[in-house]
Amino acid sequence: MHVGIAVNPVAGMGGRVGLKGTDGKVAEAVERGAEPRAPDRAKRTLDRLAAVAPETRVSVAADPMGESIAREAGFDPVRVVDPFDGATPDPTDTTAAHTAAVVGAFAGLDGSENGLGDADPVDLVLFVGGDGTAADVAGALAGTDVPMLGVPAGVKVYSSVFAVSPEDAAEVAASFSRTERREVMDIDEDAYREGEVHPELRGVAHVPVADDLQSSKQTASGTVESLAEGVAADIRERDGEGVTFVLGPGSTVGAIKDELGFEPSPIGVDLWRDGEVIARDATEAEILDALGEENAIVVSPIGGQGFVFGRGNPQISPAVIRRCDLRIVASRAKLDDVRALRVDTDDPDLDADLAGWVRVRVGKFETRMMKIV
Repeated sequence: MHVGIAVNPVAGMGGRVGLKGTDGKVAEAVERGAEPRAPDRAKRTLDRLAAVAPETRVSVAADPMGESIAREAGFDPVRVVDPFDGATPDPTDTTAAHTAAVVGAFAGLDGSENGLGDADPVDLVLFVGGDGTAADVAGALAGTDVPMLGVPAGVKVYSSVFAVSPEDAAEVAASFSRTERREVMDIDEDAYREGEVHPELRGVAHVPVADDLQSSKQTASGTVESLAEGVAADIRERDGEGVTFVLGPGSTVGAIKDELGFEPSPIGVDLWRDGEVIARDATEAEILDALGEENAIVVSPIGGQGFVFGRGNPQISPAVIRRCDLRIVASRAKLDDVRALRVDTDDPDLDADLAGWVRVRVGKFETRMMKIV
């Protein structure tokens, strides 16, 4: 197996600092203190790939797009492309054009501008990023049969070309035997920050066939009024007791916020304590500063995918989760669309702790048992 590794080092940086993504917001994310997410997830993937398929032939791009990470994982990679012409740029200087150059080299496409036209094509492009990166990779591979597989590192992950986790990506890369055509979706991040979600088809790509791939995000139908009424009543019962409620993003929890009597921030995390909103569209740091002795997270899984954490709510970080009780809410229709719930918190130990059967609130009083896998 010959795998080309492409890391978008800035993917997902805007999430925990409340930017809902990084497209056009890298400088602002850095100013807010954002830390890179993608390199660590790339390292987890390659560590696992080295364990399950140490004979894998690995091609890489110059740093900061993957070379050092592959070497740290124990591979002896071949650098087939340097999109920076010998310079060592800051990771925040990487662009979609760099991704396209890297992927084109992996696919053995005409490299007249960088001398890479004779590159030996890879059997799989394994990229680390979000939906924007997926669109860039798919665009570079258009017209070829080279498959692609994503390691999820972005804030928004709507496309069905991603593995569920970094470790799953390694397992799929090492074991797949056939591919299928899958959709690459992306959304306008500026509209997303304003609460408008309009996924657009950006391409169709060859992707390995495996159980450990996520589905495209879909919005489940079904009313949530009764559910919102019941959860809001439970929250109000704790008013005056100093309990901090971390209310996640999405339409289901948004209905609870409406029931509590305030307008939810668009696609954001809001904090409620003792009958009032104490923070709107909070970042990870703001959430941690606001937490008290007793705290609870109210979150709803993504319809079609089943992710409770790790897709669309990185502000609710491992540090936040460890200090809170967890309350999962969902309409019956949403749960009918998923086989199991999933978490991808960037902390494998926490993911393991969260795994198992959990009670999900589905109505004013009703609950359903679901398994986090």
